[in-house]
Amino acid sequence: MHYRTAVESDIPKLVKLYKAVAKIPGYLARLEDEITEEYVSHFLHKSLENGLIIVGENESDPDVLIAEVHGYKPDLKGFNHVLGEVTFLVHPDHQGKKIGRTIFTIFLDEIANNRPDIGKVELYTGESNERAIGLYQSLGFMIEGRMEMRYWNIATSDYEADIPLGWVNPNFEFDGDIPRL
Repeated sequence: MHYRTAVESDIPKLVKLYKAVAKIPGYLARLEDEITEEYVSHFLHKSLENGLIIVGENESDPDVLIAEVHGYKPDLKGFNHVLGEVTFLVHPDHQGKKIGRTIFTIFLDEIANNRPDIGKVELYTGESNERAIGLYQSLGFMIEGRMEMRYWNIATSDYEADIPLGWVNPNFEFDGDIPRL
C-alpha cells in the first residue's frame, strides 16, 4: 500500500472507490447514484485548497485506490481552525486489514506535525456504526454529543442519531487573527 496526497487525475479513481463503498447499505451517507465526478471534484479541490486529502493506492496497480480520507476548513473565519466535512473510507475488498486505521493515523499525524493552523478535526458517524466510533475513539476522538434523527440509515430503513466526534491537534498554534466586531 502506498499513501500519498490526492491529485486531480485521481478523480475517476475516487469515483470508482466511492461507488464501490456506496454499494454497501449504510456505509456512506451518500448513495451510489449520488457519487458523481462533480461531487468528487468538489471535495478534492476544497481539500487541496484548504484542508487535506490522502489516498491509499494499490502498489501492484497504481490505477486502483483502496482508501481515502479528506477534510477541509469551512469558508467562515470564526471556524478557520476547524477541519470538517471529514470523510473516510476503505474499499470493501480491503476492509478489516488495518488499512483504515493506517490511513487515518497518517491523516492525523500530518495535521499534528505539519498543520498547526488546524486546531480541531470534526466528523460524524451514525450511532449504529459502533466499529467506526470505536476506531475514532481509539485514535483520540471524543464523542461530543448526539444529533437525534439526523440520518436515514438505508440498511436499517430507520432514522438514527448522528454522533459528532472531535479530535484536538496537540500542536495547534493560535495565530491571534480573530475577527473583531
